[in-house]
Amino acid sequence: MILRQTKAMLIDAYRELNAKKLFWLTMGLNVFAVLIFASLGINDRGTTLLHWTFDNSILNTKIFSEEFYYKTKFTGLGVRFWLSWVSAILALVSTAGIIPDMVSSGTIEPILSKPLGRTRLFLTKYATGLLFVGLQVLVFTAGCFLVIGIRAGSWEFGMFLAIPIVLAFFSYIYSFCALVGLVTRSTITALLLTCLFWSMLFVVHYGDETMTMFRVSAEIKMEDRAAAVERQEDKAQAKIEVMREEGEPVPGENGEPLPENAKDSLEAVNSRLTNARSNLSDSQNGVASWKAWNARVGMLKSILPKTSETLSLLKKNLVSEDAMTKLLNAQMENQPKYNENEMPAIADPRVGTRMQDAQLQKSAAWILSTSFAFEAFLLGLCIIIFTRRDF
Repeated sequence: MILRQTKAMLIDAYRELNAKKLFWLTMGLNVFAVLIFASLGINDRGTTLLHWTFDNSILNTKIFSEEFYYKTKFTGLGVRFWLSWVSAILALVSTAGIIPDMVSSGTIEPILSKPLGRTRLFLTKYATGLLFVGLQVLVFTAGCFLVIGIRAGSWEFGMFLAIPIVLAFFSYIYSFCALVGLVTRSTITALLLTCLFWSMLFVVHYGDETMTMFRVSAEIKMEDRAAAVERQEDKAQAKIEVMREEGEPVPGENGEPLPENAKDSLEAVNSRLTNARSNLSDSQNGVASWKAWNARVGMLKSILPKTSETLSLLKKNLVSEDAMTKLLNAQMENQPKYNENEMPAIADPRVGTRMQDAQLQKSAAWILSTSFAFEAFLLGLCIIIFTRRDF
């Protein structure tokens, strides 16, 4: 009985979506996106678009396979741009009214008169919105799967991980939309506030990446300056040994006075050591400051859903780490060359490598568990409000 009622509600909700022109428009756009994906390619000279070839010294079949090219395009342009932005926005516009329409006056009364539990009713309506997104992702993923299989000769069933991953990403946002729609009963308000919430998540993610980048840059600079101090200390120590052998007085030893700005004998015989130590102290203070800010932003991010990291899980499972490292190294080699003394810290190739390592250290369990915990909290609030409100 329960399964039959739930099935009937899902079918009824699907018919509502099916009646909307935006549903079929979105499906058509996904098919169009697959055609664009199929028009892209790679040969021994570079990348291709239909019959045109664009020379590229990095992306060509001499360095990377067609399989790798299509995988990166699918995870990059396909998932991170199309599914996570264009399709997600269209899906949000289409599904934002599901909850407000259900609780509006004149609609909710006949529904509540039926022998249905309010919790199951709400969760079924919520699942309907996810069903709409799931159909979009399925159409796009299946199309791209056929493209890679036919053009690159690689049947990557791992691509279908995009369906649960994108659904998880959308569910974080849609849970907030459902809560606002339930409280305000307004589709426009739910849509606008959800877009604002989504923008906030992006700002927090970008802030975390920026803080991490500056922290890593400061750490690398500190390490370089620590090495410079060590070199200057070795030079000073060698000079002191020569002075001792030749019987010359060493400042700071045997009652010999130190120069005014020298802290010890090493600085007394090597003025560059003073500057090197001062620079190292500045770097240590800078690292401490960036670590503190990075920790604050990271703490805020830890309680919020990780939309970008969730989408990155697909690339981790679909594209090998060695292939991505190879691509990163190729991009670094083609960047403008800097003078070692003038090279900006953030342009240091080591920054990109350490940033990538920092991202890989974030486990899928941590990303998903903390994100789903936030979603569960919002859905819990929705259920409490929906079950206790007197409509």
